[in-house]
Amino acid sequence: MLDPRKLRILVAVATSGSIAGAASVAGCSAAAASQQLSALERQTGAQLLERSARSVRLTAAGELLVEHATRILADLEAAEQAVTATATLQGGRLRMASFGTAAARLCMPALAAFARRYPKVAVTFHEVEPEQSVPAVRAGEFDLAVTHQYARFPEPDLRGLAQTHLLTDPLLLAVPARLRPADASPVSLRDFAGAEWIATSPTEGFQAIAEMVGRAAGFEPRVTCRADDYNVILDLVAAGLGVALVPELAVAPRAGVTVLPIANPPRLARTIHVTTRSADTSPAVAEMARLLIRRRHRDAAP
Repeated sequence: MLDPRKLRILVAVATSGSIAGAASVAGCSAAAASQQLSALERQTGAQLLERSARSVRLTAAGELLVEHATRILADLEAAEQAVTATATLQGGRLRMASFGTAAARLCMPALAAFARRYPKVAVTFHEVEPEQSVPAVRAGEFDLAVTHQYARFPEPDLRGLAQTHLLTDPLLLAVPARLRPADASPVSLRDFAGAEWIATSPTEGFQAIAEMVGRAAGFEPRVTCRADDYNVILDLVAAGLGVALVPELAVAPRAGVTVLPIANPPRLARTIHVTTRSADTSPAVAEMARLLIRRRHRDAAP
């Protein structure tokens, strides 16, 4: 492979018209420049210069190599500038994903702060559930994802990945007015085994939380309505169509809806993480993770 340092000296000969001029540009002696040019000729197997006692000129091969070298050196300089810009957050990119409920509460404020501070970093965002975003981070399709994991589900495959804990998000039971208990004390889900249930769309796998929790409580929930948006789920509860498990992060006030803590099964919650590749040292990824953690602490403050 051709040495960029030797190519720079050859290009300098073309622009200055002499080896001495090229040496001045390269910051070396004329003898050293001449040695580098001779080494380049040996490496290419072609005569690049016609030398005489008083002058030097490019051969046809030398002119052709200068033409290519000029483009190569310009591309190398652009690459160096791009890498420097990425390291200083004056360029580069950040590809981010998050599941829906974290997007509004955590990601949007962090993304807005990032965009204000680092406008030259190209940012993309996709709403993606953890089942898809975790393997997509590993595959290099996203640089960072905000993901969640329910405590009673098997651990996802985290090989090659790193996770930073953001918060623990308890599950609550949303009930309509007709099923509201006399007080708001923690409830047992088994007491609602005969109710209609409203659940997220998946009936199995990572997101089938109503089925998983119901079975843990000793019953199979009778799901009559399904939706992917927790706002829609809460609206269905308000309409009196059933009860629903709702993460605390997704709870929004609704007339006709009472949200109750759950005593049994105990410790129903999901953990929320920033998921990245273990080997990724991108400053943009590190800064976004910092902003998300800062947002977590702000939300947790009284």
